Amino acid sequence: MSKDRARRREAREAQLARERAVRRRRVARRERRRAVLRRLTLRRPRRSSGGLTRRSRGERAAIVGLTGVAVLAIWSFVDDLALRLVLVVLLLLVLPAAVVIALGRRS
Repeated sequence: MSKDRARRREAREAQLARERAVRRRRVARRERRRAVLRRLTLRRPRRSSGGLTRRSRGERAAIVGLTGVAVLAIWSFVDDLALRLVLVVLLLLVLPAAVVIALGRRS
């Protein structure tokens, strides 16, 4: 009786070992396939999470262009150098809030 149980246990353990080996081979093959696909596929560079990267190219161009126009207007119409510098610094400080209000925040 115990020899019969021992033989059945050995058969079960051998079957489990075969199933584990099959599973290991499948997992290894799947990992190799994934590694090959990772090497072959083109990866787009990750975009940073800065404020200007959320904007399209046209929006960024408009932001820079309008800021440039505002700086030129300040330098053209204001005579005092100290006041010019203060206004340009103030413009650059207020610019992020103005962009968010004007263009909205996308998430």
